[in-house]
Amino acid sequence: MKSFFTALALLLPLIGSPVLAQTAIPDPANSPPRQNLGALQQIAEQFVKVQTTGLSGTVNASIEPVDSRLNLPSCPSPQAFLPNGGRLWGKTTIGIKCTAPSPWTIYVRATVQVIAEYIVAATPLAQGQTIGPNDISKVKGDLSNLPSGIITDPAQAIGRTANISLAAGAPLRQDTLRANRVVQQGQSVRIVSTGPGFQIATEGRALNNASEGQIAQARTPAGQVVSGVARAGGIVEINY
Repeated sequence: MKSFFTALALLLPLIGSPVLAQTAIPDPANSPPRQNLGALQQIAEQFVKVQTTGLSGTVNASIEPVDSRLNLPSCPSPQAFLPNGGRLWGKTTIGIKCTAPSPWTIYVRATVQVIAEYIVAATPLAQGQTIGPNDISKVKGDLSNLPSGIITDPAQAIGRTANISLAAGAPLRQDTLRANRVVQQGQSVRIVSTGPGFQIATEGRALNNASEGQIAQARTPAGQVVSGVARAGGIVEINY
């Protein structure tokens, strides 16, 4: 009997002790649902697919797995976005955010390749040289590894002039070529006005230099100044 009361005396101080309360196992049924991280990666992949629709060539996108250590509240509609200043080209970052019920934002890394044909110099090109069909060739590669402004259509190069000397195999860029002038200031031009059911042509005098597709101004014999699109052969085209 003495040993019973001794044991009871030792247990009484522990009854209601906060130590026992802290060791209680939480009920999983009462825990808030957590976000499926695999679904977030799928959202990022779909975002890249939609945003790159329309790009020439083949687009290959690789999304790095979402950090498995993240413990995010479940979100009914996570939204992917491109951070300010970002672009879906080469190595990039994609944001995914939740606005409700528990706001959060994460970022995942991605690599976007654009495999397509682009134009290179088939032979060395000298500064000031007008480019012909035999001066260029097509190669295929990852455009995301090249400088911006790469020319992918031969029509963007043929008939233009090289601003700088280019070695054979060098990619052609928009900023390395210039369009030849089709209208020279002071030259006699043909002003062609076209509209629904009519076309009128008259002579005029060019007031500025203009390359193909640029705006040219001309003065008519009556002294009127008109503006139109410069075309090859000294034509100023006006559409109504």
